[in-house]
Amino acid sequence: MAVTYMTEEGLKKLKEELQFLETVERPRIIAAIAEAREKGDLSENAEYDAAKEAQGALETKIAQLKARLMDARVINASEINTDEVQILTRVKVRQLSNNMEKTFQIVTEGEANIAEGKISISTPIAKGLLGKKVGDIAQVKVPIGLLEFEVLEISI
Repeated sequence: MAVTYMTEEGLKKLKEELQFLETVERPRIIAAIAEAREKGDLSENAEYDAAKEAQGALETKIAQLKARLMDARVINASEINTDEVQILTRVKVRQLSNNMEKTFQIVTEGEANIAEGKISISTPIAKGLLGKKVGDIAQVKVPIGLLEFEVLEISI
């Protein structure tokens, strides 16, 4: 059993996705299979084959989500220490090469969303920031070279 740590928000999103797949997508695919079956000879029915393939993919996805839910452990934000960068903290940094300020939240892989400023704990930037305190400089090796960030603020 591989424990998956996530936020309360991440757990809620996972449950919502599972419910959508089970209550909306599954019935839609079942209806598509029934409609294709009505068209006759199944051995030469591409619509039927496509619908069955979609059903298999959907059931695999549902099983994966259920497994993630079973292994999920919610991280309690009130127990997080903001003295240093760790999972679930928001960290405001200044990139030394261009003085640009950015804020990231370090999250689990399943909750990463760069558009929301949420980066996975497994990314080079997150790994470089972990354990840093306000005022520390983090050197992060990324595919384009070496980035340096000054940690300006840590919060939840």
